[in-house]
Amino acid sequence: MKKRVAILGATGSIGKSALDVLRNGKERFQPVLFCANENRESLLELKKEFPGVLLALASDTAVSGAGIDFTGSQGILDAIAAAGADITLNGISGAAGLLPSQAVLKSGSDLALANKETVVMAGPLIFALAAEKKLRVIPVDSEHSAVFRLLAAHGKDTAQEIILTASGGPFRNYSQEMLSHVTPEEALAHPTWNMGPKITVDSATLANKGLEVIEAAGLFGFPPENIKVVVHPQSIIHSMVRLKDGAVYAQMANPDMRLSIHGALTWPQTESAPFGVLDFDSLSLTFEKCDFERFPMLALAYEALKGGGLLPAVFNAANEAAVQAFFKRRIGFLEIPRIVRYAIRESWHEKPLTIENVLERDRKARELTETLIGSL
Repeated sequence: MKKRVAILGATGSIGKSALDVLRNGKERFQPVLFCANENRESLLELKKEFPGVLLALASDTAVSGAGIDFTGSQGILDAIAAAGADITLNGISGAAGLLPSQAVLKSGSDLALANKETVVMAGPLIFALAAEKKLRVIPVDSEHSAVFRLLAAHGKDTAQEIILTASGGPFRNYSQEMLSHVTPEEALAHPTWNMGPKITVDSATLANKGLEVIEAAGLFGFPPENIKVVVHPQSIIHSMVRLKDGAVYAQMANPDMRLSIHGALTWPQTESAPFGVLDFDSLSLTFEKCDFERFPMLALAYEALKGGGLLPAVFNAANEAAVQAFFKRRIGFLEIPRIVRYAIRESWHEKPLTIENVLERDRKARELTETLIGSL
């Protein structure tokens, strides 16, 4: 029987990779729902290729009909409930992915999670819901997909620490002076990955790696001091685990998100796929120490993680707001960490008791961040 698959963010970078996985596995997968933010025409083109699939547009200004079955933010949640998916890939960018993740689990579908903000903002609540529903949350980010499989292979009890790799972004060799003149166009030129604009800038500031540290702590239950980051510019090793005997095991593949998406959609089986295959004939791997001073967003992420409560959600909200301001040239590249540092050092130590509580704190953090941006 084919596995029924829904894709949230079907027209974004994760969604496009997921569509390739579906095309490669037509005998394995039956698409049942595609959601997008506002790209109506692309959705309608997909329906020609995958007839029978439900379509949903998140934009509150979108109009249903003419092939679009659900519209608006509530429409996305209704579409998830109606789809009857066995597994849903959440490839939505940013905090907007939290409520859809909750809706996926409420619908009875396993969650293939590419939206790291779900765990950063409300990990304990999401994992509690998954446990209640007896459903799986399977990580899709290449780093967490690698750790997920390494821990499954070796056993979590044997692991001493998680080692996440970072490409270092396009500016890893820039001086502080050079960083002060970085433009949005330069920040969008990632050296190894083809991603959406916000995550690409986050990779340039290392905020994305900071979010991944927080996500790893939530997904795998490791304390901050046992989650390390090493710069690996080639992006061939996606993560490593160090076992208690000191041995380090790595997951290696070409930087291709289709591999981790395929792995999530077929889990717990390991099935044949053409994605990410390495050619060792010309392979060279290097490693560098992270520079926390030139790229303070990673240090701020550790600070938010250690502070606990709603600090990780505040870190995410402030960063999202600052990156948008950077895109609009309201602030410079180096002002992103200044703004985030200010935001997380306010008093935000409540525990995330409900999703509504988390979203309210997210809103207040954005208001604070906007006030600071306006004062610069």
